[in-house]
Amino acid sequence: MNHPGRYLTVLAVLMALCFLGALMFGSTFKTPAAVWQGLVQHDFDIWQYRLPRAILAVLVGAALALSGTIIQGIIHNPLASPDILSINHGASLAAVLTLMALPGTSVWMLPLAACVGAAVAFLLLLVAGRHAGPLQTALIGVALSAFYAAITDYLMLTHPLEVNTAMVWLTGSLWGRTWSFVEVGAPLLVLLLPVALLFSKSFDLLTLGEAKASTLGVNVGRNRILLLGLAVMLAAVAVAISGPIAFLGLVAPHLARKLVGGRHRALLPASILTGALILQISDIAVRTIRPPLELPAGIFTALIGAPYFFYLLRRSL
Repeated sequence: MNHPGRYLTVLAVLMALCFLGALMFGSTFKTPAAVWQGLVQHDFDIWQYRLPRAILAVLVGAALALSGTIIQGIIHNPLASPDILSINHGASLAAVLTLMALPGTSVWMLPLAACVGAAVAFLLLLVAGRHAGPLQTALIGVALSAFYAAITDYLMLTHPLEVNTAMVWLTGSLWGRTWSFVEVGAPLLVLLLPVALLFSKSFDLLTLGEAKASTLGVNVGRNRILLLGLAVMLAAVAVAISGPIAFLGLVAPHLARKLVGGRHRALLPASILTGALILQISDIAVRTIRPPLELPAGIFTALIGAPYFFYLLRRSL
């Protein structure tokens, strides 16, 4: 914790190694030399399937982790994350509504619909939990998530012709994600991620409390709105690409905080790297457990995140 730069370097190296691993593992195993040859010779499998999927694993993992870090810091709730506070489920519901109402809709519509759904879900949470503590807010988020999931299930049952498209997307997976998803998601996430990092100093001041932050020259109201807006957009775009990935936004910030401490200048980039690393490992694991069958990456992250959430819940009681 005294040397956050070293931890950031280690995380970056591990992420680079996992990126290579994502290109090596699939329906068939490729050696690093074969991967390099495939990149040079524009091998179809690597360029059309493995490379876009590897890029999206980094971006989606980073976005969900950073969103969770921002939310936990702004509302001072260690139990908070985009999926637990119903943001991911709100985004999922809006995306499914779009898929059902506009069959064959362009992939460009999903991030817009997901952002609207995520924003509405978060506003409803703020209204419902305006007088609640951290534990109560988390439980309200879980209840709202169940409500949105029930509506989503109803839509799928009543629209059987579109259910396959929705099911593939709702599993929380990077399977079948091609360059069209990179073209949609990468520009948005590449823009949003560094913008959030610019707020690291203000973030540290906000954690001191609103009164002290105001005396130090921070516009508390504006910064809170901007940061929460960034968190919602990051989660929404990530969900639009991969579907809901469970607990990643909860676990990654906690792991990053244990490594580099609570100073956001180091915590924010550490969360980005940790989230990307977790999703990369999860995606590689689900590809290699029972090839050629694939499990959704969201199942792997849920197996890690659910016990950790219960641990945090018990500690809050």
